[in-house]
Parts: sequence; C-alpha cells; structure tokens
Amino acid sequence: MRENFKIQKNKMALLIIDMQRHFCDPESSFFVPGSDALAGKIKTLVDSFSQYNRPIIFTRHIDSEEEDNLMLRWWSEQIREEEPGKGTTVIKHQYDGFLNTDLQEILHTKGVRQVVICGVLTNLCCETTARIAFMRGFEVFFVKDGTATFKQAMHEASLLNLSYGFAVLTTIQDVVKALNPE
Repeated sequence: MRENFKIQKNKMALLIIDMQRHFCDPESSFFVPGSDALAGKIKTLVDSFSQYNRPIIFTRHIDSEEEDNLMLRWWSEQIREEEPGKGTTVIKHQYDGFLNTDLQEILHTKGVRQVVICGVLTNLCCETTARIAFMRGFEVFFVKDGTATFKQAMHEASLLNLSYGFAVLTTIQDVVKALNPE
C-alpha cells in the first residue's frame, strides 16, 4: 500500500458498483461468474460502513432510451430498471459513475475525500469509476476481492493498471480492519 494513502474512516464512502440483477442473476445472459458469492463479501463491507455511519452509495446501470445509444449498440442488450435501489442510489447510463450523475455532489455534501470501490465489472464500470474518482480528487481504494468480471485476466489487468496510477489496491479484510483498528 502507498504509505501516503491511508484509509481515514471519517472521510470515506463505500461505492457499490452495479450489483444488480442483470449481472448477478444466474439466469441473466450477462451473469458475472462469482457475483453471487461477491454479494456476501460486499455485505461485510456494508455492515462495517453502516456500523460507523459512513456513506454507502449504490450505482445502477440503466441504459437510456436515447435513439442512438452507444452502450446499447455495443452490447446489443438493453439494461432496464428491474427493481428499486436500496439506500442512496445513483442511476448511470455509462461505465462512469460520475458522468451526468449527482455522485460527486453527494460525496462532497457528505464530506467524502476517499472512496472504496467494489462491485461489477472490474474492468468496465468499477475501473472507469475509480479512474474518474481519482481525476476528480478522491483518494481511491479498490477492493480487489470485492470486484468481479468475466475473465480472471481482465480482472488482473485492471488491478495492474489501477494500482499503477489511480488506486490503492486493498482487500475487504483490510478495509474492515481500517474502519475498526482495535
């Protein structure tokens, strides 16, 4: 871990990226292998952040109804709103959780300077949101055992790239320990 980047529980928020039916339901054509087990791991983070009354923000990817939707053209399957979000939920239409959303305003209003990122897909929405968070001045802690994607090589490539210039790689256990350093 970078010595000059330490988790400070009074400055951090948990960003849970796209843990929604489209990616987590084994019956979905875009089911991410391991996302079912990932949900239990992320619950550990949610419980810890809740215990210390720290912000927890969920993003949900919902494709826009625009006529020329680039995401829809790329993936050929529209992601629609399936169930209401729980807690603070940010609806996004691209990989980036900040683009055309109020995520930055929510974080600033809550005094957040650090974000802990988990969810799916490691190499798309999680990585993009982490990069943009860093570029917008947030310290980023990327939970390597709290994210998943379709192939291990994609996961590892994202971790390598993020650790080089955008994020401190961490684990669920290390985040929980930093929140409760007893």
